[in-house]
Amino acid sequence: MEQSTILMPNFRNLGVVLRALVLVHLGVLIYVFISINRWNEWINKLTEISLWVEPVLLISLAGLAVIRTPLQKMNYQNAVISVLIWVFCVAFSISNLFQNLIPLDQSVVPWRFEFITLCVTFLLLHYYQLWIRALSPRLAEARLVALQARIRPHFFFNSLNAVLSLIRSQPKLAERLLENLSELFRVAMGTETGLSTMAREVELAQGYLEIEKVRLGDRLQVEWHIDKMPKNALIPPLILQPLLENAIYHGVEPNIEPGIIQLNIFRVREEVHINIRNPLLNSTPLRRGNGMAQENVRERLLLYYDAEANLSINTGNDYYQIHIMLPYREL
Repeated sequence: MEQSTILMPNFRNLGVVLRALVLVHLGVLIYVFISINRWNEWINKLTEISLWVEPVLLISLAGLAVIRTPLQKMNYQNAVISVLIWVFCVAFSISNLFQNLIPLDQSVVPWRFEFITLCVTFLLLHYYQLWIRALSPRLAEARLVALQARIRPHFFFNSLNAVLSLIRSQPKLAERLLENLSELFRVAMGTETGLSTMAREVELAQGYLEIEKVRLGDRLQVEWHIDKMPKNALIPPLILQPLLENAIYHGVEPNIEPGIIQLNIFRVREEVHINIRNPLLNSTPLRRGNGMAQENVRERLLLYYDAEANLSINTGNDYYQIHIMLPYREL
């Protein structure tokens, strides 16, 4: 991904907004305790400073959320300049409006409030830059764990056996299965970087399920509800396939009767929802699992989307369902 895309924070992200609120208010508290002469003055001082800081902070964040899309399209330097100009305009307007109504301090020199605001904004942008860069090794580690969790020996050897059984009787199908298998391994080894698209992830999932369909036959039934799927929606790679493998491992393989796996993908306003449901029969012993795939997916959603995405689990008497919600970002 380009530097501008990586380093400029998403000001519509709940985690980004919360961090800005926490850090700014922490800075205000530190300033108050340093500037007071007596302890009983801190409440009045905090109230006085907050009346100036809160409007600038909230209006600036709201405006940055509105212009988030053009900011993401700029290179990083131009985006920083745009952010600083916007924050300065807000601080200058608030300063002129409040100067006579709520005097900040008798010792305040002209432009001091605006200068401090710009310095804090620049420091916050630098903090976000370092924070996003720090995620890179964690994302690489998460991708490695995803690779280890997905390429299980039983899947690899069972897939090869399924292909070998078809080489003479159905060579075209065997060739297609080998292509699907090689595609899964190519993505798993990380030759594709950055975010994938929903259409691409569904394509990989369909190729994987085609392999499992040959192995399990009529025992595996798949229902696709993807008519309302946002095809160009951006999604972290390697999300659907390991969850589908878990659904087969726990919901289909242990059962003698056919099992239905349902995959439902749709968009609601600015959110993308993914539901994966597999059967769960009380008469069938539950197979033990370490939950590695689910935890890995949950961690990568956190790394990519912070507090805006989540993975939840819902179980009933005869089903096990994973629900993923992530923000809609279009290619």
